[in-house]
Amino acid sequence: MNLTTQRLILRAWVESDAESLYQYAKDAAVGPIAGWPMHSSVENSREIIRNVLSEDEIYAVCLKEDNCAIGSIGLTMGNASNLNLPDTEAELGYWIGVPFWGKGLIPEAVKELLRHGFEDLKLEKIWCGYFEGNLKSKRVQDKCGFKYHHTKKDMYWELMKDIRTEHVTCITKEEWEKDKSF
Repeated sequence: MNLTTQRLILRAWVESDAESLYQYAKDAAVGPIAGWPMHSSVENSREIIRNVLSEDEIYAVCLKEDNCAIGSIGLTMGNASNLNLPDTEAELGYWIGVPFWGKGLIPEAVKELLRHGFEDLKLEKIWCGYFEGNLKSKRVQDKCGFKYHHTKKDMYWELMKDIRTEHVTCITKEEWEKDKSF
């Protein structure tokens, strides 16, 4: 299934996206602050498409004009999430390539994923988080109506093999319905 916004297509990842994925995911400014290592090659990106990004509800963020993957957004449902949630809740994750920062594209994609999660998937709550220092991600969550819930300090993060502080936010279906203009 494809989801669309004014400027974006959110679609399933395909292996032919590997070169585009690598172009943006090899940047040190993108992955590490989001909690994953920089991609090391096109083949590494292809493997990540096969083993991580091919999950249900994970989408390539693409500009409508060329349908080229410039980032990723997705919902991880229930206990498959890092937060071990009930089946009626999901965790939202996202990133976008550096050349597209500051253009409002990720908030646009997040708003569509919130709509999809609450209306189509009938979720009751959607969670999100950002690591200490990732102010761009915090700003996206603030813009999209997420409210601070708690902080996890000094947690071991396996993907980066380091210790981090994560700030966790969430939005309920009721909060989202009150003001869909976030």
